[in-house]
Parts: sequence; C-alpha cells; structure tokens
Amino acid sequence: MTNAAAAPTNEASASSESSATETVFDYQRSAELFPTRSRKPRRNPVTYKRFDTAAAAVRFAIEELPSDLLLGAYLQVDEDRFGSEGIRKLYDSAQYPLKRRALSQQ
Repeated sequence: MTNAAAAPTNEASASSESSATETVFDYQRSAELFPTRSRKPRRNPVTYKRFDTAAAAVRFAIEELPSDLLLGAYLQVDEDRFGSEGIRKLYDSAQYPLKRRALSQQ
C-alpha cells in the first residue's frame, strides 16, 4: 500500500503515474506532520506533530493549521511524503474516512 489520492513528493516517478487516486491509501497508519516555519511571530507556534492515524493528521492540516503553515508543510506516512497539495488531495478523496468540516467554516 503505497499512496492514494496524492502522489508522494519523494518519488521522481510520481508524475508518470496515470492517476494517484486509483490506488488505495491507508488512513489508519500513523503519521507525522511537519508544518513550515511561519515568518510571522506566533504566541503558540505550531511545530511537529505525531498522529495515531493519517486521517487525523490530514484533518488537522486542512482544518486547523493556518494556511501559511500548510503551504510548505509535509505529511510523512511510513516512507511516503505528501506536500500541501497531496494533503489536500487526501482530504478531498472519497476514501477519506472522517467527517469534513462544513464549507462555510473554512
């Protein structure tokens, strides 16, 4: 089970895949989120976080992480690495197992 919904950023062959959404991604694997550093000083800076499931990490990245920190962030799931676009594709996937935040709140 490599990736789905998004191609990992560490593989040069990722662009040659016909459709990344055709493969299955295991949202139950543990994941690590590495937000980019903000240029703005923050009272409570967001740093590295580890999640029990990739689904929870994806939800946090899209729904909770400030957009300026998501831009350069990446999600590490086993050996696969997903950038901000990959994280968004995982969240938008029909296979995403968690309830999404209502559109009006984004």
